[in-house]
Amino acid sequence: MKRLCIFCGANTGTGLRYLEAARQLGATLAHAGVGVVYGGAGIGLMGALADAARAAGGEVIGVIPQNLLAHEVAHRNLEDLRVVGSMHERKALMAELADGFIALPGGVGTLEELFEVWTWSHLGLHRKPCALLDVDGFYQGLSGFLDHVDREGFLREGVRDMLLIDDDAARLLERMRAWRAPDTPQVLTRVTA
Repeated sequence: MKRLCIFCGANTGTGLRYLEAARQLGATLAHAGVGVVYGGAGIGLMGALADAARAAGGEVIGVIPQNLLAHEVAHRNLEDLRVVGSMHERKALMAELADGFIALPGGVGTLEELFEVWTWSHLGLHRKPCALLDVDGFYQGLSGFLDHVDREGFLREGVRDMLLIDDDAARLLERMRAWRAPDTPQVLTRVTA
């Protein structure tokens, strides 16, 4: 596993626990020799993640759309900041550069990015692990809802298990390294009334 794409907030959230988790993840990845690909901002959890990974000697690649660069939220101290034309290009390049995906706490952008790569995974468009770092129970409600979606028959068998969830960064990294994609995506089942 050479690089992981980290989705996380451009905000810091409440308290210090989310900032500390972002810093810990950045340092953990750097010490494990795993590079970080992320959204390129120098603010919020994104900036904390990048700074910690860089301080620990890790590779950090930021990918930011031109319109966000113009608002001066880009991280100005990255050796590798790639500027793209759109959010779609940003997500495509981040996915191309990474061997897996972790979502830290974040808002709608973080969730949208995670759900897109998880969807691609269960459709067989890539064979990379997708994961949530559940900081202080942040994702417990989402996890429960996904269990409900699965029980109600809206996920194909095995899809729910394709999203790894853990509250420890080092353990999550090991689980991602051990993860193996299903051999083939399952076919959709058509039900008629």
